[in-house]
Parts: sequence; structure tokens; C-alpha cells
Amino acid sequence: MTLRAPAKLNLCLYLGPRRGDGLHEIRSLFCPLTLADRIVVGDADLDADQVVCPGVEGPNLAAQALAALRARGWRRPPVRVEIEKRIPVAAGLGGGSADAAAVLRLARDEVEGVEEMAARLGADVPSQLDPAFALVGGAGEVVERLAPPGDFAVVLLTPEAGLSTGEVYAEADRLGLGRDEARLDAAAQRLRAAAGMGESPLGYVDLLGNDLTEAALSLRPEISGSLAALTEAGAAVALVTGSGPTAFGLFEDIAAADRAAGALPARYARAIVAAPEVRR
Repeated sequence: MTLRAPAKLNLCLYLGPRRGDGLHEIRSLFCPLTLADRIVVGDADLDADQVVCPGVEGPNLAAQALAALRARGWRRPPVRVEIEKRIPVAAGLGGGSADAAAVLRLARDEVEGVEEMAARLGADVPSQLDPAFALVGGAGEVVERLAPPGDFAVVLLTPEAGLSTGEVYAEADRLGLGRDEARLDAAAQRLRAAAGMGESPLGYVDLLGNDLTEAALSLRPEISGSLAALTEAGAAVALVTGSGPTAFGLFEDIAAADRAAGALPARYARAIVAAPEVRR
């Protein structure tokens, strides 16, 4: 069985207060992209589950998802899960969460409480269970699906070194960034009104922003160069996605995004062009 685990783009991210559980309230437009990890699931060679992700070291959220399924009584024979990483790691694109959600989908009809497991694994995992254009609230666990957006494409600029989400949020706290509940809810209402009818985000670029940008720039000042390069290449808007360090530029279609990527300075040769992956 071959699965796709789409990257997640934060078209905007509004930061709210820190909650009692240590997480922050957010309001964000999540959009799955054609950029995706490829996951192959087959029978394990051993008498235990195996998760293999060549080139990526350290804890693997997909392995944690598989262990959570087993703890809930999933009885399928041991499986081997091999992940071909195409989504850059620690880039603010939700790659690990997408992989974990794809694993959870294997047992969605066989195990109860998959949504609860997703929320426990990570704030971005619940939205990835059914990748779709959505207005996301809470710390990421409240997912309100919206009509698929009109056409657009993105150019992604991802530095070789990633950023820790926890460090970016901690820096945001240190800098005093964010909004109170009233301003957060008002922002969500504006997003819902603008995006809820399926318009392209190019029609509401004035609402697209990321309250974590200042924190990400504080930790990784070179992100400003990526934003400037995308603007110079003709992006309607250039932003940081998630907690960074990936910067993205918004374009009217794939052809325009391809042209812009080709016009970027040589140091951005690793630019990725992608489009929304949405079911209509």
C-alpha cells in the first residue's frame, strides 16, 4: 500500500494566548500542498512493526502513531512503514505530522479514538487526518473545513537548517507577540468570511500574515533575504509558513510560480514549486 502525506501550508497564522497546557491558541488557514511524502506500507520482516525513514535521524512521529494504534488494540500483523521524505524536515510544513496522520489513517475504521490520538501526537496532526483547506483553531485540534480555494501556486524557500517549533513559540513569548482572545476571534471571523466561499487567497492577501514571523526572524535573520527574494520575483505576498524557517511566495498559477522560481538568485536553487492539493 502506498500513501501520500501532503505538506501543510499556513497561508496565515494568528497567535493567541498561551493556554494552561503550555500550548498557544491559534487561528490559521491550513492548505495541503502537492508537495508530499511517499509512504509505503507492507508486511514486516520481523515480528514487530518497523518504521524506516532514510536520511532522517531521531524520534519519528509516525513510529509514535503506530505505537499508539497498537496500544489501542490494533491487531493487524506487524507492518513495515518506509517513508520517502520529500517535505523538508523542521521547515514549518508539517511533514512529520502528515506522516503520523497517514499512519493513523491505516486503522481509522478498525480502532476507536483516532482523532484523540492525533491530538495527543501533535497540534498539526488532527488537520492532517483528512487533508483539506481548513480554518484551524485551538492549538490545531479544532478543524473547520472550508470550500476548496480558487487557483494559486506557491514557491517555497527552505533553508538547509530547520527551526524548532518550541523555540520559535518561546521566542514569541519573550518578544510579547500575539493577540488577546477578542482580537483572535475577530481575525478568525474575517478569515471565514473571506475564504469560506472558495475564493483564491490572492483575493484576500491583506488578511494573510504570520504573527510568528518576528520570532522566526529573531532566531534566523536570513529568512528576511528569502522574503525579499520572493517579493522581487513578483509574489503577490511573501510570508513565513508555520513556525518557519520556510518562506513562501503566492502566485496566480503554476506557470507563474515556475517562472518566478527560475528567476531567483542562484542561492535559492532548492526552491520548490507547489500547488494546493484539494478535493473539489
